[in-house]
Formats: sequence, structure tokens, C-alpha cells
Amino acid sequence: MVGAAASSCYASPLCTFFVAACMSLSHGGGDTRQAFGRSRRRRQQLGKCSGSGSILVSSCLEFKPCSHYNKNNKGNAFPLLGSNSLSLNRKQRKLNRATSSSSGGAMAVAMGMEKEGTVDKKPPMEQRRVVVTGMGVETSLGHDPNTFYENLLQGNSGISQIENFDCSEFPTRIAGEIKSFSTEGWVAPKLSKRMDKFMLYLLTAGKKALADGGVTDEVMAEFNKAKCGVLIGSAMGGMKVFNDAIEALKISYKKMNPFCVPFATTNMGSAMLAMDLGWMGPNYSISTACATSNFCILNSANHIIRGEADVMLCGGSDAVIIPIGLGGFVACRALSQRNNDPTKASRPWDSNRDGFVMGEGAGVLLLEELEHAKKRGATIYAEFLGGSFTCDAYHMTEPRPDGAGVILCIERALADAGISKEQINYINAHATSTPAGDLKEYQALAHCFGQNPELKVNSTKSMIGHLLGAAGAVEAVATIQAIRTGWVHPNINLENPDNGVDTSLLVGPKKERLSIKAALSNSFGFGGHNSSIIFAPYK
Repeated sequence: MVGAAASSCYASPLCTFFVAACMSLSHGGGDTRQAFGRSRRRRQQLGKCSGSGSILVSSCLEFKPCSHYNKNNKGNAFPLLGSNSLSLNRKQRKLNRATSSSSGGAMAVAMGMEKEGTVDKKPPMEQRRVVVTGMGVETSLGHDPNTFYENLLQGNSGISQIENFDCSEFPTRIAGEIKSFSTEGWVAPKLSKRMDKFMLYLLTAGKKALADGGVTDEVMAEFNKAKCGVLIGSAMGGMKVFNDAIEALKISYKKMNPFCVPFATTNMGSAMLAMDLGWMGPNYSISTACATSNFCILNSANHIIRGEADVMLCGGSDAVIIPIGLGGFVACRALSQRNNDPTKASRPWDSNRDGFVMGEGAGVLLLEELEHAKKRGATIYAEFLGGSFTCDAYHMTEPRPDGAGVILCIERALADAGISKEQINYINAHATSTPAGDLKEYQALAHCFGQNPELKVNSTKSMIGHLLGAAGAVEAVATIQAIRTGWVHPNINLENPDNGVDTSLLVGPKKERLSIKAALSNSFGFGGHNSSIIFAPYK
């Protein structure tokens, strides 16, 4: 109700009236009975102010400006009222006598302030361009962008038997598990022992993105840290830390790790990285299931476009190849059970696919305002053109049958990027290797781009599995690498395409040459979350 009241206050002229009345009362001008009214009838009329009159009247009776004036005038629209008391200093009393001998004068002042507040807008600014100047990854196919992408180009699979725990009793025993991972030189040893793996992946990938972008200590010293932010999300957060806390609780609450709550939350990865770097700009996390990374990337770009930041580290991280994570997705009946041939298990658009394969890791982009990047002589990998997100509003896990949500998302992304669909000639699809999802996305892509003979579509998940909240960021790295190298990676395991799938749109079993004009990367998540982002060569 308070929020509704504030909204009504903003819209209603009674807000102005109440402030004026308060002013009149505070400096003795006019009849206070005229300002407020003593009769029951007047009180009843005031109480009908959009259902919020009681709040507004209460505010005025305390001689405080309402939230509208506090918001628009930084709490100082009427300094004579004071912030928390009625005491007036000599200078204020003198000002009161000089400017407001009657309630009419007070009303004129209030009306003037109301008018001024409504026209006090941020001055228009030239559109700021956003570029990618650094990348960092932690994946089952490599721990740097070049190794990772070279393995993709060669069609190597990072999917194998799970070794991190005994999963012999599970119907699925394969994943895109990271076998070798070290935080040495990136994260303090004490923190490495305490943190959940999703946070360790995030911190190392984030710092690697900075190193890849040439951000040394000397370069960092020149940054305005108030305009540097971190927005790296996670779909699942610290599941291992939280699960360990539950196991400890079964013995006694005294056995619980005091870090179990902060290190389980999805926001803490971004927060810890910002603390390490001293970055004081936008800092939070977004969790929209498997669309998380794209949401983070697009929001980060928007912070730069709006002038709220010059530099943003953005992306996603997840590490749920643990018993509770595997068991949960098995219970959803979402996972492939092709245990005897792991490298063949993830097969987007193939008629023999039987579910997705879990992956883990992190992907982080260093986004930068163009002039900021040029000023420091940064290498520019690609330009971020725009993106969009929509909701299917249909089902928790199933895609909308008519594909309307995905189509709307793509169309809005094109509009936001300011390009035509003909300019898109490469798409890194969400394509997880699920029976329904792959086909619905393909149909949406064919609807939007099917007439483009240059279009090529592939799925990175055919080789690394589904990294959940990190998927979009890792696939964004693959997309940018395609732009940089002029090579698009193959779709592996596509042996018997689904009926209705035109393989001429899909990259074949070997890497292909492609001069990319503009590239689209899709990510969709449980809950019907759709996201599309667009990159292009920097010109």
C-alpha cells in the first residue's frame, strides 16, 4: 500500500495542495482551518485521495514533504520544513517571512516546484556504443577462450563419465564435467577451500577476462571505479555449500559452516569480485534459469549505454554436477541416459536425442564503452548491438507450442540492435538436445530467418553440454570467437535430422568458413524465459 500511495501522490494534485498547506501552517500564513479543514466532511474528502489520503495527510501533519518531493528534490525542496523536526533557524525564519505572508503565496511556491519537478529531466545524450574487450571461460574444453574455441572448431567433445562422486546408482552418469581446475594465482587459498565451485569458476573467469582485456594494475588505476560494475549471474547458486549445510544440520546446527548462507546466494559471486577489484558501480546478479547469462549481458550493456557505467564484467556461472543437482534433473526426466557413449549423448536436432547433458563452468565478458576502450588502446573483439527478453507465459519447463515468445524475443532484439533480419547470418542456438525444445527453436528461427541463404546455425551444447546459467555467456564467447576468426564450429552428432529440419541452415559435421555480418545468440530457461543478444564485427 505504501508503494501505491507514493504512486498516487506523484499523480495527484492533492500532493501539491498538502505540501502547500504544510508550508502555510509552518510559517503562520493564512488560516490553518482553511488549509486542512476541521469538519468531518473535509476529512472524509481527504481520505478519498486514491486510497492513500491517510498516508498523505499523516505526512503533512508531521510537517514533512511527501515522497514525491523528496525524490525529485533530493529531500531539499522545502528546506524550511526541516528533515526531521520543526525547528527553524534564524535564516529560515527570515526567509519564511519574506516569501510567504499568506497561504496563497505558499501554494504558488508549491505549484512552481511541482512544475519544475515535472520538467527536470536528464539531458539527452549521444548514444554510447558498447564493445567487447576481454573474455574469460572455465569449461570442460578449456580454460581460456582460444583453447576452448579451437576444441570447438575441431569438434572435440568435453562430455565424459562423472568422476567427482559415485553416481553408479543414477540412471545418468555422464556430464560436461571440468576435470582439471586450479584457482592458483586467481583466488586466495583460504577462500578457495570455503567457496562453492560456482563462485570459484566465476572469480577466475572474471579475472581472466580482465587479463585478456589488457587490464593491468596500471590500467586499472586509471579507471573510475565508481563506473565499473559486475553483473555475473547463476541459475543455481552455491548448491554444494547449501547441501553441505543441510547435512551438517542433521547432526547439529553447531556443525554448520558460518559461510553457508552468503556463499550459497547467487549474488555473492559478483559481490566478491567487486570487493576484490574495488569496483563500486552496478553490482548484482540475475537468475533466470538457463537464460541467466544473456540477461546479465544485456543489462550490463544497458548500464553502459545509459552512462551508469563505463566498464562491466558480465556473464554467468554454475556448478551443479553434484548428487543433488544430478538427482534433481533426473527427477525432471530431462537428462540423456546415453551412458555408454558420452561423446554422442548431446545431439541437438538429431531424431535420436534423448535429453540434455549437464555441463558446468563460467563465461565472462568484459564490456566497455567504445570511447573508453579506444582511449586506453584496448583490443576490440566485437561490438554489442542489442538484445531482448520475453516470457512464454505458458509452462514451467515446456516451450510454447506456437513459438510466439521466441519469435517476439528475436524481433525485439533486432529492433533494439537497429538491424534487419537479413543482416544476421550466424546464430548460436540454445538447442539443448531435448525433444521439444530443439524443434520449437528451429521453427522459430526458420520463421524469422528462413529466407536467408547465407544463414548458418549451430549449437555449442553438442560438445560441452548445457551449462545452465553459464550457458549463454560461454556461447557468447563462442559467438565472438566466430566473429574474430571467421570460422563457425560444427554441429556434432547430427546424424539423423528431425523431420522438417533443413540441414542447409545448420553447420555440418566440420567447421565452416563464414564472414559474419551480425550474429545472434539465444538462451531460454525454465519458466519460459527467452533471451536473444546480438554481436557484430566492430567497424
